[in-house]
Amino acid sequence: MSEHWMWTEKYRPKKLKEIIGQKPITDRLQKFLVERDLPHLLFAGPAGTGKTTAIIAFANELFGDNFQGNFLELNASDERGIDVIRNRVKSFARTRPLGDAPFKIISLDEADSLTRDAQHALRRTMERYVSSCRFCLICNYSSRIIDPIQSRCATFRFPRLDEKELTKRINHIAKKEQVQLTDEGIQAILYVSGGDMRRAINILQASSVTQTQVDADSVFSTTGKARPEDIHQMLQLALNGKFLDAQEKLQNLLVWQGLAGTDIVRQIHREVMKLGINEISKVQLVDLVGEAEFRLTEGADPEIQLSHVLARVALLAQSSDI
Repeated sequence: MSEHWMWTEKYRPKKLKEIIGQKPITDRLQKFLVERDLPHLLFAGPAGTGKTTAIIAFANELFGDNFQGNFLELNASDERGIDVIRNRVKSFARTRPLGDAPFKIISLDEADSLTRDAQHALRRTMERYVSSCRFCLICNYSSRIIDPIQSRCATFRFPRLDEKELTKRINHIAKKEQVQLTDEGIQAILYVSGGDMRRAINILQASSVTQTQVDADSVFSTTGKARPEDIHQMLQLALNGKFLDAQEKLQNLLVWQGLAGTDIVRQIHREVMKLGINEISKVQLVDLVGEAEFRLTEGADPEIQLSHVLARVALLAQSSDI
């Protein structure tokens, strides 16, 4: 693997002010940095929005040359048992910080994967070693963190990044890496990434490896996603009563393009909102798509389930005024 492969690490912000799209959060962290004090933290939000980057950037600025000795990063999804809390975490937290650092920092990524026993052990460790160590728990779903830990933490909720910030950063990386990126390619990356910066960077990199120019075709072929206009056209055919034509479109997506049924049904959900139909009909279609998605996750046949969705859409168009 070449040193330039992991672009997400190469372009990770080193300082809080370099983090984009999360200014309210970085402003609060900057105040903690100035005061050289910090409560226990709970970072929650979707993937790729800067949670891990924020705590690493904060620790880099606070500890400087003593970063390695005062900062411990663990991924709780790999080490989720109580033994990790009793051994690795406790042994690091009980020792004094290096240099003139006021405390150490332990970052637990994907903390919502910790077992309840491990979380209760962590709560006791957080209480006992608060004078020498601060904890930053990072998760996608804060509801999976037990209440005693939540009450001890300052909670930061990271929203998805908006398209303007994503576009600015993607263009910056493309320029640095000398990648030819078209406007259609940018829109395709925005569509597929859904506000996830890490995913957007990885898509740009993967597409640039397979194609000399990153355009919409290269993005959708690399990510295994259908073009939104293809999904929209398929739904419109079903709404117009042309079920066989819609079925043929579905066959092309599943068989010839090799797309996954769960990906298609999720894209259908996004396109339903853009259809020119009344709100009641959209409610019925969303309910239908949700049922199909559940059946697919339970192991049902994708072609049968998606054909069922198209058939119901066609019947709905005939039986009601949409």
